Amino acid sequence: MNIEEQILSLRQEIERHNHNYYVKNAPEISDFEFDIKLKQLQEMEKIYPQFFDKNSPTQRVGSDINRGFRQIEHQYPMLSLANTYSEGEVTDFYNRVLKSLNTDFEIVCELKYDGTSISLIYENGVLQHAITRGDGVKGDDVTDNVKTIRSIPLKLQGNFPAKFEIRGEILMPWAVFDALNEEREKEGEPLFANPRNAASGTLKLQNSAEMATRKLDAFLYYILGENLPYNTHYQNLTEAKNWGFKISDAIKVCKNLNEIFDFINYWDIERKNLPVATDGIVLKVNDLTQQKMLGLTAKSPRWAIAYKFQAEKALTRLNSVSYQVGRTGVVTPVANLEPVLLSGTTVKRASLHNADFIEGLDLHIGDMVFVEKGGEIIPKITAVDLSSRCHSREGGNLLQENQARNDSSLSDCENEKVKFIETCPECGATLVRNNDEAGFYCPNENHCPPQIKGKIEHFVSRKAMNIDGLGEETIALLFENQLIKNIADIYDLKVSDLSPLERLGEKSANNIVLSIENSKQNPFQKTLFALGIRFVGETVAKRIASKISSIDLLQKATVEELIQIEDIGERIANSIVDFFQKAENLELVERLKNAGLNFVAETSNIVKSNKLEDKNIVISGTFSQHSRDEYKQIIEQHGGKNVSSVSSKTDFILAGENMGPEKLKKAEKLGVKLVSEAEFLEMVD
Repeated sequence: MNIEEQILSLRQEIERHNHNYYVKNAPEISDFEFDIKLKQLQEMEKIYPQFFDKNSPTQRVGSDINRGFRQIEHQYPMLSLANTYSEGEVTDFYNRVLKSLNTDFEIVCELKYDGTSISLIYENGVLQHAITRGDGVKGDDVTDNVKTIRSIPLKLQGNFPAKFEIRGEILMPWAVFDALNEEREKEGEPLFANPRNAASGTLKLQNSAEMATRKLDAFLYYILGENLPYNTHYQNLTEAKNWGFKISDAIKVCKNLNEIFDFINYWDIERKNLPVATDGIVLKVNDLTQQKMLGLTAKSPRWAIAYKFQAEKALTRLNSVSYQVGRTGVVTPVANLEPVLLSGTTVKRASLHNADFIEGLDLHIGDMVFVEKGGEIIPKITAVDLSSRCHSREGGNLLQENQARNDSSLSDCENEKVKFIETCPECGATLVRNNDEAGFYCPNENHCPPQIKGKIEHFVSRKAMNIDGLGEETIALLFENQLIKNIADIYDLKVSDLSPLERLGEKSANNIVLSIENSKQNPFQKTLFALGIRFVGETVAKRIASKISSIDLLQKATVEELIQIEDIGERIANSIVDFFQKAENLELVERLKNAGLNFVAETSNIVKSNKLEDKNIVISGTFSQHSRDEYKQIIEQHGGKNVSSVSSKTDFILAGENMGPEKLKKAEKLGVKLVSEAEFLEMVD
């Protein structure tokens, strides 16, 4: 077997294992064995680039180049389905179809997955385009991103049509969603409300390599084309499994309303055990000829409808309210509830968001409250059952105890009103609320235990200093043993300090100390982000490092100077100035400097010239010399400003291949100049 044959054979074997793992859910080899084979293929492709294939399984890791989303017109419009919420409306739909066809018909019932819609176009068995719904007429070409989803085949097998389109839903599994939100919470980033939003946001990432880490999944549910193998929807989907597509097993051909309602009632309960989010059942006429006879309205097909599950809610009692302190000091109220079953899980707690939310509900201890799961995941109190307030004390001993503690002036129909606390529950400091913020926060940032531990967790996190081995539990252990009281103490840790501790040992201690030492090589923007200055996120830290070349200069910067930097307003600028006015923070930074951390920007990140000063520049299309992110950095290095949309204030568009048609149209209308990649590079020298 020659080299090319070896590479082809290895690719086929890896794709087979991919299919077994991600589609069939029946892996034949361990993850370790799979990784060895993938690395072997990567090495062979590197040594023999003449055998490169854009559809090789090694290309699923993604890239940060060619990241322009051009728009492609759908051959078949992507219409929305009409929604119904009752069995009566399902019956009406069924009777309308019966009346229109005036003959026997079948209905295919499928789960309605709660993700983001995608259309995949295959030619000669190879994925050519992946297009989002967009406005239904045309959508974004996200092919490079979709190629990182391992349950979507890049090449098909078996006997498939020469050209066809298959549509489905891109999903983020619950386990991935929970892990992603947990990571975002630790890093002080806003949480995704539900897996659908997370999947949609991930699909539009400008860096497919980052998208590859999000582990999205996909289910396909509808095939379009001129030469499909069968004339029924169900048979075509069944055949698509043989081509390599992930098709749900939760599909049933129903011959009457009773069978339809049996399917709906079964999955209304069983869906709670699925690894992905669903929000209803889709009903489709099975016969494709009958589908054409029924036709379309302007917005939706007449041959299909979506039955949406009702948002599940429950009535339970508010027992108490507790308060949590985050790493930035923000205090979040939490409702402690009488346990109640909701969407398959027992709910005991729900977020109350902030003081205004509590006041808006007019919440009292002992109230009977309605609880829902927003997006089927986040419990929230939506309303108070005021009619039961007079009787709620009769519900149990806890309410009687509350009554005994309450002020004697309370009437028989009034329990203790929930009032937001005034002092920190952890350190006793008086809480503060800024005029432009909804929440209260504890200002005692350097002496409040949850804030200290939270800052350390943020400091060591992957997007900050990326120190392995210092997880939440280990940090708590070190804090309890008084080995660390702030982030600078991390760089004083020795193997002899760590190895005697519970759950550690010599090997773990050595690995932690080595990772701490390696963290000193991180660039300035990461170190700045790791400091945990309020409102200074990852993007803002990058912006600052591109304009201000060292921590020494940043300490001297004024609010007026800081707000000249893109993305920095007065709130962020004031927070930075306040941080460096505190002696404790200055001492902390000095200790980190002495420990050897990098507080000076790399030359490549700082401003090189003013050739693009005050110019508003839009980037559109794909490029060969640099990635879009690199061009954004080059623009900033030469004094320019990146803007996302074309307007009369746009100075020029850096135009690559496949430039977005809407941007091109608007540029022509406004007379905005187009600058090619070669012209731009010459412009900045």
